[in-house]
Amino acid sequence: MKYLSKRNNWLLTIVALLILPLILYSFLSTDVNAQNKPESKELNFIEKELEKVILEGKAPGMIAAIISSDGIVEIGSAGVRKAGTSVPMTDNDLVHLGSCSKAMTATMLATLVDEGKLSWDMKLIEAIPELKNNIHAGFKNITLWQLLTHRAGLPKNPKDELAHTNLEIKERRLSLLKDNIIYAPSNTVGEWHYSNFGYIIAACMAEQITGSSWESLIKEHLFDPLGMTTAGIGDPIDPLKKKSIDQPWGHKKSWIGNKWKPSRDYYNEAISPAGRVHCSVEDWAKFISLQLPGEQTFLDKALLDKLIEPVDFYAAGWVVFQETEQPWAKGIVLVHGGSNEIWYAAVMVAPAIDRAYVVVTNSCDFGVSDVLCVEMTNKIAKMDQKL
Repeated sequence: MKYLSKRNNWLLTIVALLILPLILYSFLSTDVNAQNKPESKELNFIEKELEKVILEGKAPGMIAAIISSDGIVEIGSAGVRKAGTSVPMTDNDLVHLGSCSKAMTATMLATLVDEGKLSWDMKLIEAIPELKNNIHAGFKNITLWQLLTHRAGLPKNPKDELAHTNLEIKERRLSLLKDNIIYAPSNTVGEWHYSNFGYIIAACMAEQITGSSWESLIKEHLFDPLGMTTAGIGDPIDPLKKKSIDQPWGHKKSWIGNKWKPSRDYYNEAISPAGRVHCSVEDWAKFISLQLPGEQTFLDKALLDKLIEPVDFYAAGWVVFQETEQPWAKGIVLVHGGSNEIWYAAVMVAPAIDRAYVVVTNSCDFGVSDVLCVEMTNKIAKMDQKL
């Protein structure tokens, strides 16, 4: 049985390293003593594997799960919410998805396509006509689909992304767009260049068409319909509670002593469409299940299929491996990684066998955490398929 090969691990790692998503804000908190872990051989395996990683000092805390169209099959957690404390990481904790939430932004936009408010081939200047006289000619024909598949010729991030913080969030994103779109494309339009900015612009198109912020749209069009009650944007810990440990902290590797240093240093909210979603793994599974078999009425299958239709290898928030590359999956495999430099998340979805595998750590040490999460998804997948 062949899983992600070294070549494919390398590709996913490269994609993951390009991913700089972002932050959390919690609607719900979890009791620090709540474990909610069913007893089973599979669960014990997951926890034992995670505990090995924790004991080796490769992460302060981790959560991993096996998912089907019915939800969580097995889940396990290990380690602590904050290094230097004994407060355990639990199965119900909120996790930072980073750029794994790009697929959520794309799916929300698909609901607007379904309503006729957007179209995949809609041009930027059609959605925001006021740009016509203040846009570089190289950007006049870029489309929503090019933005979502990283083929719009944009840089990874906008220049001075902290500008216009005095403005309301929709106007801030529009102002960032106007500041940057006057320059020539930094990359060749039509070629793949990973871009958080592309997702910010795609969200900006939706904001200008609907009059609602991305924050409102993602809640009303995705979180609420799917019952993702723990989903939110920003730090999962109340920003006013500076020492709270009611949810996990992120961590960086300290230069001094090579130890994990707790951090709540997240990216700014203007970048939210590119990856600032957080939620419980159970709620993440509700979203992932849209690409698994089973009955659902959320979106027409043609639209869901469009979201995983790659241009070469990248679709709308998903890296797509073909069946010839991953025969064990009996079909395509969808993967993504995400980090805001203090968390790392990885997801692998095999729709044909009704399985998805997720691993998240509340830490990031590039070159270690990303590889670790990819290897753990492979290990859990192998274990699951042997049962």
